[in-house]
Amino acid sequence: MKTTTMETTDGMKKAVIYARVSSTNDRQDTRRQIKDLENYARSQHIEIVKIYEEHISGAKRIEERQALTECLEYCTRNSVDFLLLSELSRLGRSTLQVLRSLEILHEAKVSVYIQNLGLYTLQADGKVNPIASIMVTVLAEMANIERSNIQYRLNSGRANYIANGGKLGRRKGSTKSEEKLKEEYKETIALLKKGYSIRNIARLQGIGISTVQRIKNQFINNNLK
Repeated sequence: MKTTTMETTDGMKKAVIYARVSSTNDRQDTRRQIKDLENYARSQHIEIVKIYEEHISGAKRIEERQALTECLEYCTRNSVDFLLLSELSRLGRSTLQVLRSLEILHEAKVSVYIQNLGLYTLQADGKVNPIASIMVTVLAEMANIERSNIQYRLNSGRANYIANGGKLGRRKGSTKSEEKLKEEYKETIALLKKGYSIRNIARLQGIGISTVQRIKNQFINNNLK
């Protein structure tokens, strides 16, 4: 992972570049993404304030991709106008994760520029671009299909488990040990320790805000007492 901070100029629209390639040996592709996006920004009089690049599979979860996690947090906290990408797949291969990233950025009024489509996801007035909206709707539908397939596999697995004599649910009176909780939510704890907001962590990981708050109270706040 590499992060580059640039000098800023007052009055110009500000943007962040995020570049990713899957191979750890394929640095040239990352450089080409950055160069093309820098050239575009220059032609549009957009100031690049930070560049994030990493060599990691897009199939990894967002919380496992340190540069992307930091990029999203930086964009939402520092009045960035645009996030520049060479293509939407740079955000990830999972439609669910792409949608979560877009939701976080749009709520902060950060428009995503997708270079291979020549498309901004937000209009100048901050409303979602209708064309981008169609694209996101398609992604959402794909995400629904993905969730349905996951649910089907889970239900099938439970049915087979019960058919073979298994019983669902915890034993009466049992609770998860602190060590098991710590292992289950280790990525959540790591993000909390880095100072990421509860709302963004919940969205990035697809869990409830109350769950993140509970984990923070149990493993972060208690350790400060």
